[in-house]
Amino acid sequence: MDTIQSRFPHLFQPLDLGFLTLKNRILMGSMHTGLEEEQDGFRRMAAYYGMRAEGGVGLIVTGGVAPSRSGWVAPFSLRLTSPSQVGGHQLVTNAVHEHGGRICMQILHAGRYGYHPLCAAPSRLKAPINRFKPRELSSRGIRSTIADFVRSAVLAREAGYDGVEVMGSEGYLINEFIVRKTNKRTDEWGGTFANRIRFPLEIVRGIREAVGEHFIVIYRLSMLDLVDDGSTWEEVVELAEKIEQAGATIINTGIGWHESRIPTIATLVPRAGFSWVTRRLVGRVSIPLVTSNRINMPDVAERILAEGSANMVSMARPFLADPFWVRKAEAGRVDEINTCIACNQACLDHIFERKTASCLVNPRACHETVRSFARVARGKRIAVVGAGPAGLACATTAAARGHQVTLFESSEELGGQFRLAREIPGKEEFRETLRYFSRQIELQQVDLKMPWTVVTGDLQSYDEIVLATGVSPRKVAIPGADLPHVFDYAEVLSGKKQVGRRVAIIGAGGIGFDTATFLLCRDSANADWRHFMAEWGVDVDYSQAGGLKRQEVLQPVREIHLLQRKATRPGAGLGKTTGWIHRSVLKKNGVRLWNGLEYLGISHEGLKIRQSGKEVLLAVDNVVICAGQVSERRLAAELEAGGIRCHIIGGALAAGELDAERAILQGVELADRL
Repeated sequence: MDTIQSRFPHLFQPLDLGFLTLKNRILMGSMHTGLEEEQDGFRRMAAYYGMRAEGGVGLIVTGGVAPSRSGWVAPFSLRLTSPSQVGGHQLVTNAVHEHGGRICMQILHAGRYGYHPLCAAPSRLKAPINRFKPRELSSRGIRSTIADFVRSAVLAREAGYDGVEVMGSEGYLINEFIVRKTNKRTDEWGGTFANRIRFPLEIVRGIREAVGEHFIVIYRLSMLDLVDDGSTWEEVVELAEKIEQAGATIINTGIGWHESRIPTIATLVPRAGFSWVTRRLVGRVSIPLVTSNRINMPDVAERILAEGSANMVSMARPFLADPFWVRKAEAGRVDEINTCIACNQACLDHIFERKTASCLVNPRACHETVRSFARVARGKRIAVVGAGPAGLACATTAAARGHQVTLFESSEELGGQFRLAREIPGKEEFRETLRYFSRQIELQQVDLKMPWTVVTGDLQSYDEIVLATGVSPRKVAIPGADLPHVFDYAEVLSGKKQVGRRVAIIGAGGIGFDTATFLLCRDSANADWRHFMAEWGVDVDYSQAGGLKRQEVLQPVREIHLLQRKATRPGAGLGKTTGWIHRSVLKKNGVRLWNGLEYLGISHEGLKIRQSGKEVLLAVDNVVICAGQVSERRLAAELEAGGIRCHIIGGALAAGELDAERAILQGVELADRL
């Protein structure tokens, strides 16, 4: 077994803060989960944070807690404004301390991002991502807001928190005061940089004076705004130095405003792609610096620390994916980590839909009190047919609960549709999920039969039968669809079929977008974070305020037409927090989007369509069909005919779009019931 010393010596080195020592260099970063608004939210948060403390995290930061009603992210969001609210928070801090953990409460005033009519900001400027226009804070209102932050910090100390994090980044209220873009004031709180940073400095000073020396004060500093007219690098350094003087214990890294049009945490962002920003600040302050964004595995975190890019690493979503990430890394069991794939589907997309967050690869996240996964007193013999996401989740969860599970797979490799997803540029992290499930099959002693084409006779002796036989590409009734230059998406993504330079893709849902992205792929053998920054227009020299520069002009590798019958915008059903990224990738590469059309036929000359009454021939070399899927139900029909009862999950139950979140959730929920 690998030892901590040999593999991760920097990651597991204690951090002495003077009055308190953190046991490692791992911070669980702040993330709103939606539990904050649940009726029994504090009890559920106690279980959620308590499990991560048990998992060995050095320091936890909660999701944002408003210091006032005007600071709400949304109506009735969690706030800490009076002694009567302390009791609920104590459930959380007690649960963390029970497991030897440390926890800070993040104080967040949403500013003009507050999605409610009470929102307030330094100037009356509406955010492009909010329909509510903020009121402008008066000088008296500013003083009152500073007092709100201080009062909330004092109450946090009374509630048992080990410290607070002051949210000064991501475009929220404090960040809005700092930059000219959102601060148009002409009084003592606006104009010069000294005036614009008066607000965060007085907040930090006020908190330090009120809570004393032996209390952690983290300041979340926007080190790279990624918006026009944002902070210059010189301003970032000056603010960091003054924040330290004001009494901060730690400075955490914030990257990008929520309205920025540059991906910062999605899968296509290189691992640790923004740690270079924190590294620039090393040596300019003497307090610990935390770096963040797309750090999901121990070797990545160790490298950051070993290179001297930061003193701590912050991860949020990786602890949704695996609450015992730290313990596994500490014991050298890295292959057992359930890796965050940065898909955003069950975490951030849920939050923006006002639902409780969870995790695509770990549906138990934020549902620890709801999905118990308790071991059974008496195990059953269970057969699971199909080793795609649904089958893998069901088989491994059922085995972990004490059942005797046999998993049948007809192909020579695990993964089902995940085998295709991992081939999409920007979705390579899906390989980690397949690695995790492969290891769980070994650990939970699942009897894997692969390749094995199941017949009904194979299933006679089992107590429970689960069919997770997945989907196959749907065929289309278009004249010429059977021509040899027409392929389905599975043939293309698997590499079985090669396409020419000119391609028409029929179907502009998630699969169509993925296929287009796959066909735009360049040779990425030498690609690194600098290529990403150049492509998306991030100024790594930081010569421009906000860190932006003109995006690299890409020469399309193919001429691609992405088409759909529906009149709605192509990609309208993509994820709320990532859809814009997928649309941007296609736009930057010159993909032509078509909607509201009729397919007339395919010939060797190309694809003929009709749009708005006009017939058009798209001269293409190949046509790729991405028109959805159909469920594989052959075995289900045979079992039903023989009077054999079975459970059907995943794509076999409902094809629709390729939905790994739904498939894995159905798998674990069924396994929890069996």
